[in-house]
Amino acid sequence: MDALGAYSADRAAALSGVPKSTIHWWARNEILVPNVSATKVKLWSYADLMSLRVIYWLRQRKTTDRGVDVPRTSMPAVRRALKELRALDLPLWQTNEPTLFVDGSGEIYVKRPQERPETLDRQLADQEVLDLIAPFSTAEGTRGPDLVRPRPDLRIVPGKVSGSPHVVHTRLETRVLAALAADGYQVDAIQRLYPDVSAGQIEQALDLEGQLADNLRHVA
Repeated sequence: MDALGAYSADRAAALSGVPKSTIHWWARNEILVPNVSATKVKLWSYADLMSLRVIYWLRQRKTTDRGVDVPRTSMPAVRRALKELRALDLPLWQTNEPTLFVDGSGEIYVKRPQERPETLDRQLADQEVLDLIAPFSTAEGTRGPDLVRPRPDLRIVPGKVSGSPHVVHTRLETRVLAALAADGYQVDAIQRLYPDVSAGQIEQALDLEGQLADNLRHVA
């Protein structure tokens, strides 16, 4: 998978939903080393966001819809899942393209439109799987957004504005709008600065950035 996107620890934690202290611990212990920059200022890639979700979900005890307790996945299986994820070359961020899943054994699945999730050798999923793109929640209370459409009029495109969430059909990043709001600008005042963006889109951007900020208040 292409290492597009460049996220600081704060943004990687907030977008993935995995607590910041956890992703730093994983980087120090070489469980997931940031793909863009592993030294000085660490930078995680778009693929790393999904890898963070993979590790967190696989290393938690889980209960299926039928009430069956599923133990933590072994680290060798986790590392195999990460290796498979890195080997993929899929334009996941484009409309109607495949999305990714992982099962409790660490097997990676691809789902194409109107099809069931299947492995790279076309085997269908036969157990519970986690959608790596969809909104993601943790036991600590963090809530990662959808990694393609975090809100109806917002998008995350790894090759655009360094993968930063932005208003659809623009290059206007949601954190720019949030910074203006933090400086005291109301929605109508922000809209006067950006007349091509609707009030609803601005409110969606502020709502997303509020969610991301809330994620950083949680400690693993």
